[in-house]
Formats: sequence, C-alpha cells, structure tokens
Amino acid sequence: MKNITFLILVLFFHQSSFSQSPFREEINDLRSDYRILFYNVENLFDTKDDSLKNDAEFLPQGKKYWTWKKYQDKCSKIAKVIIAAGGWQLPDIVGLCEIENKKVLNGIIYSTPLKKSKYQIIHKESPDHRGIDVALLFQPESFFPIDTAFLRLIYKGATHSTTREILYVKGTTHTDDTLHLFVNHWPSRWGGQLESEHKRIAAARLLRDKMDSIFVENSKAKIIIMGDFNDYPNNKSITKTLKANKPNLEFKNDELYNLASYLSSKNTIASHKYQGTWGMLDQFIVSGALMNGLGILNAQPKDMHLFAPSFLLETDKSYKGIRPFRTYIGYKYHGGFSDHLPIYLDLWRILEDD
Repeated sequence: MKNITFLILVLFFHQSSFSQSPFREEINDLRSDYRILFYNVENLFDTKDDSLKNDAEFLPQGKKYWTWKKYQDKCSKIAKVIIAAGGWQLPDIVGLCEIENKKVLNGIIYSTPLKKSKYQIIHKESPDHRGIDVALLFQPESFFPIDTAFLRLIYKGATHSTTREILYVKGTTHTDDTLHLFVNHWPSRWGGQLESEHKRIAAARLLRDKMDSIFVENSKAKIIIMGDFNDYPNNKSITKTLKANKPNLEFKNDELYNLASYLSSKNTIASHKYQGTWGMLDQFIVSGALMNGLGILNAQPKDMHLFAPSFLLETDKSYKGIRPFRTYIGYKYHGGFSDHLPIYLDLWRILEDD
C-alpha cells in the first residue's frame, strides 16, 4: 500500500508540473531509460549552529530567521522537484549543491514523500568557508558506485582550500555501462567576474587534469560532468581550460562537449537570472564516447533539458518576464524553491540489431 501511495505521488507531481508549465518545449512525457538531475538548491542549511561553519545567518536568531518550519518546508519543496523532474519514475541519479551537511540530505529523503525512494547518499564535509557542499543521490537498483573521490581545490598562492570540492564517482549502471560522474560548484563571481575568474580557471584545470588521467586509462570513457559552474558555456574556464565546446555533427570519444551550449542556443530562458538576464550557469558536459553509440546507454546534444514548471517560476517584478521562485530575496523570506532552475540529462538504450 505504501509503495502504491508513493507511485500516486510521483504521477501527481509529474502531471501537475507538466500541465502547468509555461515552458512546454522542454517538457516531454516520453521518459528516457536513465535520467540524471542536477539542482542548485540555494542555501539548504539546518537550524543548528556549527562552530566550524559560517552559518550564522541561517539560525532562528540569525539575520534570515531560519526556523525549523522554514527548513522542513524547503526540504519538502526540493523533494517535490526531484519527484516531478523524474517523470513517471524518480531520477536514477541526483547531483546537488549548496547543501550544508548530510543531515539536510537526510531531511530531503526521509522527512518528505521521498522516504520510500531508496535513495542513497554520497557526501563529505567540504572546507568551504560558507559551509556549503556538493552531494550525489543515487538509486541502488540502477547505479552501483565503484570509486569515490573528492578533488580539493587550492588556488595559486594559497596554503589551504577554502571552497567546496569536486565530487567524483565512478560506477556502473544496471545496463553494465560504466559512468564517470562529477558534481561541481565552482567559486562564485563575488567581487567581480574578472577579479574572481582565476578561481574558476583553477577549478577547470583541476577537473581537466582528472579528465586527462581517465582518458589515458580509457579513451572511450563515458564521462558526465554536472554542476553550477558560475561561468557560462562560452567563458574561458569552460572553453579554453576545461576544453569543453559546443557539440557538432561528429564526436571524438576523448573530447568534452558542453550540452548546455546547445540548449542555451535553443531556449528563451536558462537556469539562472541575474539583473534581468538569463544565463546557463548550470551545465552538463559529456565525453564524446557517451554520444557515439558505445555500450547500451547513450545521449545526444538534445538530451539535456531545463526543468521549468510553473511552480518553480514567478513574475519578475523588477525586470520583465519571469524568474526563478527563490527562497530569499536579500534577507526577506520569499518562500520559494531556489534561485536556480534544475537541469536533467536523459540517456537512452541503444540495442544492437539481431
């Protein structure tokens, strides 16, 4: 009975979110064989003080008056997004960023309708000065981790890291495909884009070095890089340092292709809006081997999607059009979901002819 109830919730969120979406070109009722979701959830903190983190704003007595009720509501909202974005079944893998600790991940899974989802967690406390981390949720029936690493980023001239790490997970799927997954949340543009650019270039260099080591071992490795890069698909850190470019008609197995550059050229909105301008900060970058028909699960450039149902959007009163329905506007509680929209990548089975 509980499993039936959970299925009804999945179907309800799927139908309601799709039927109300103002962005129907990105809504597809045809569920893929494998779905990977990424979501910057915008400052999901618990309500307890952690002396090792700068979480003072997100306490009941803090500037944002972050209460238990608000925290529970946010966990429920994130769960709603995960359920709705899955289509007729939950996403197989969920990458998250801007989460404080494992406790809030447990809050998303076990104190919401996701409690019957069986999601398992990969997470580690990062050295980020704000106390926000990246994490991966996965369905144990469709993904089997083999190796996990947290790539620590240290800027040139620094003696230690003060930002979140890049999460690397190698695993196999239920179709026996091996995937190399990376969850990113690169340093912000705080202080100015150019002034902070060296930090994102350092993150790109760290990630590129890992790519090179993987390709040396296996030039046909299926790599999926996801995250909030705080840079756009045409910025130097992405195109020059990471060497991820817009997909073309042919794909080389050991080169990287930015599916967000294909998506952003087709859409009128993107994953984030800043001062009235939409931008694709959240991206999926994949190796050519994922698009060359190798193995069972494969993708094409059109298989990255922006998830933008109406409940994640609101009227933009400061600028024209719409914007993400976020949790806070400054220090004022707004009661929404996040300042980012989720993205997802669909993988499809390619079966050999008899």
